[in-house]
Amino acid sequence: MRLLVWHVHGSWTTAFVQGKHTYLLPTVDDRGPWGRGRCGRDWPASAVEVQPGELREHDVDAVVLQRPEEIELTHRWLGRRPGVDLPAVYVEHNTPREHAATTPHPMADQDTVPVVHVTHYNELMWDNGIAPTVVIDHGIVDPGHRYTGELPRAAVLINEPVRRGRVVGTDLLPVFARAAPVDLYGMETQDVSVDGVTPAGDLPHDALHTEMALRRVYVHTARWTSLGLSLLEAMHLGMPVVAVASTEAATSVPPDAGLVSTDVADLTSAVSALCADHGLAMRMGKSAREYALTRFGLDAFLRRWDVLLDSLAP
Repeated sequence: MRLLVWHVHGSWTTAFVQGKHTYLLPTVDDRGPWGRGRCGRDWPASAVEVQPGELREHDVDAVVLQRPEEIELTHRWLGRRPGVDLPAVYVEHNTPREHAATTPHPMADQDTVPVVHVTHYNELMWDNGIAPTVVIDHGIVDPGHRYTGELPRAAVLINEPVRRGRVVGTDLLPVFARAAPVDLYGMETQDVSVDGVTPAGDLPHDALHTEMALRRVYVHTARWTSLGLSLLEAMHLGMPVVAVASTEAATSVPPDAGLVSTDVADLTSAVSALCADHGLAMRMGKSAREYALTRFGLDAFLRRWDVLLDSLAP
């Protein structure tokens, strides 16, 4: 199929474009949010950058929506309405921003465009109205088992930690830093000034994985976001995980792969224990990788997407 899909979330799109289809990525001159193209990513040749004015020449089979504004853009650029003249799905990457149990989804008042939630938690918390829904778990392009854990330090990844604050658990960094030195990766980490926390910046993906895997434990601090792909990538690397038991993280880390809890004292104790016991960390990291490959492997992700996309065909 020829699929129109915007480059919104880099890690998710990296997995999605590994499939058997042609992926048409809108590309505008300023590479802004409505047309980022490939952004220099090492993606298959089937991920094709297309100027909006050229889209009608590509005979698009379906559109993969991810933001409400893309409905109007699709109509303007293709002259076809998603769910009416053009098969469509809407991927929901996020939890509701406020009032989780009562917030209507932007697609809740229609029944022609399925809403694809990336976690069961997201499907549960959004009010989906009459929209048909399906859950397709994340898939990860396997970075390989890189874990050495030779540095008794904790790795944390938070993008824009100052702006996002308590939502992503930035306030917990000083607590974890008392249990072990923390290396903080992500965008705009230079704005964080906390004793025991070293801002490590926004590294290229491959370099990030290599650096994370040198650290003893991955710590997931988020209170209220969708399931962070950095958590799943850490598990693929073979890292043990200590995670706040919020949203889908509570079901994504088995007991033999680390600790998931709402008790911060227990979480910090686990970080201390893992940093003190390299053998324990290695064993838990091995279990984390085995579980991640089974539940969040790329092949299962692409198969489930193919089933859904095949169902859209007239």
